[in-house]
Amino acid sequence: MRHLCYIALFLMIFVAGRSQSLYFPPVSGTAWDTTAPSQLGWCQERIDSLYSYLGDHGTSGFIILKDGRIVLEKYFGTFTRDSIHVWASAGKSLTSTLTGIAQQEGLLHLSDTVSDILGQGWTSADTQQERQITIRHLISMTSGLDDNPTGVACSNISTTPACLQYLAPPGTRWAYHTGAYRKMEDVLATVSGQTFNSFSASRLGTRVGMHGLWVGYEYYSVVRDAARFGLLALNKGVWSTDTILRDTAYYHAMTTSSQAFNPSYGYLWWLNGQSSYMAPGLQLVYNGPLISSAPADMYAALGKNDQKIYVVPSQQMVVVRMGESAYGVAAAFSPFDSVLWDHINMLSCTNTGMNDMRQSDYTLKLSPNPATGRITVESELPISSLSVQNIMGETILTSEYSGEIDLSTLPPGVYMVTVATTRGRIVHRVVKE
Repeated sequence: MRHLCYIALFLMIFVAGRSQSLYFPPVSGTAWDTTAPSQLGWCQERIDSLYSYLGDHGTSGFIILKDGRIVLEKYFGTFTRDSIHVWASAGKSLTSTLTGIAQQEGLLHLSDTVSDILGQGWTSADTQQERQITIRHLISMTSGLDDNPTGVACSNISTTPACLQYLAPPGTRWAYHTGAYRKMEDVLATVSGQTFNSFSASRLGTRVGMHGLWVGYEYYSVVRDAARFGLLALNKGVWSTDTILRDTAYYHAMTTSSQAFNPSYGYLWWLNGQSSYMAPGLQLVYNGPLISSAPADMYAALGKNDQKIYVVPSQQMVVVRMGESAYGVAAAFSPFDSVLWDHINMLSCTNTGMNDMRQSDYTLKLSPNPATGRITVESELPISSLSVQNIMGETILTSEYSGEIDLSTLPPGVYMVTVATTRGRIVHRVVKE
């Protein structure tokens, strides 16, 4: 029995020490402790390069937290620390957290049918089809409702019953369907007896110092509020000594694969480091992790036009980026994610770069990279052919080896160059600016 007491005491001390290792800013005011980049071994010239890239690609606000403290914080143009920006679909992850809070309060259960809460007729499906859709289906994007509904007034974001059209049995397909997800706002308002804004603020927002508002199914706030939410997620729903999301099983389910079709999707969170992923609007499965240059344990709230809240438990890090689209309209992830993480990975003065290591391993050199047009390809191994794939894995260029490859006709973004040599294939990531 004494041994068990010692073990329990050790675990209590360990958990307390882990919690205390994170800093939490006060819930009111603007005070927020900082860590100098030099303390982390980050080089100023690499920070400047990161800021230059961000500024050149539509960024309004950017923050990196390490152990809860601000290491980098930068605003561009007329955007300031007090400016408001839309989270777009990054707000889905906030809704997921609120769903977990509602479940721990006994207001709902993930197995509840949506019709039991909203009543019959919230979709255009027949009664039997509609009653099969549960809350879990909505937050895992497996409702079976058509993500590309027909009708002049219908789109992926439509919430009217006429546009929520039955396509397949719930749980049999994954599809990024914003209109179906948005019914969670109605669900949470109904079960709580409050407006969605009131429920969101009372259960989470004011408890962590977030003062944003939901407007037309989207959340608007200052960039620091997004960092606060990321910090809450990093600490598994606990803000300092205030346990906001007590349901640890829900937190785990929220940040792990929610279904088998798209392992890179939890409960309205995107997950890195999985074996494959699917993209919004496509019923295709792509091999490999969502963002190859980012840490494997990272999970992220991702919104249209490159709104980003990255959470990295292994590094006790939160990264937030808000602004306009970096490379073109994108519903969630985009080529920007990979390039941004390349820059973040290079912040350390001792990091020689992932690409350099790959080149030395395979005696292959691609330059310049990034490029605007032609790239020279040099190798000690005989090369027979080259091909270029986009971020979705589709081959868009092929050519016989002539010492270079021309990317000038391609739009800006991240591409993979596959080189066929006598020892097999070599794949390198390149950036077209």
